[in-house]
Amino acid sequence: MFAVATAAIIIAMTLALIRAFAGPSLYDRVLAGNSFGTKTVLLIGVMGFLTGRPDFLDIALLYALINFAATIAILRFFSYRTPKGAPAEPQKAPAAPAEGDA
Repeated sequence: MFAVATAAIIIAMTLALIRAFAGPSLYDRVLAGNSFGTKTVLLIGVMGFLTGRPDFLDIALLYALINFAATIAILRFFSYRTPKGAPAEPQKAPAAPAEGDA
């Protein structure tokens, strides 16, 4: 039963990697990376249960914390970064005149 769960997790990890490489936007790739990390935590937990080593759960919890912190750090990095060649501040379009103005 747990071998089937392990195989399903590995298949889901493969699909997350495919999405990470083929994602159309940056946020799709970050989400796929976070999903891959979450499935890695699940895989570590299942492998710890299969081998009878409960200390794997501690490793899985530590990896989950690192995955969360890394995802937040990556999103913060890309939210403050401006694309190359783009102005530092977005330019506002001129306001349209009101109906009564001539």
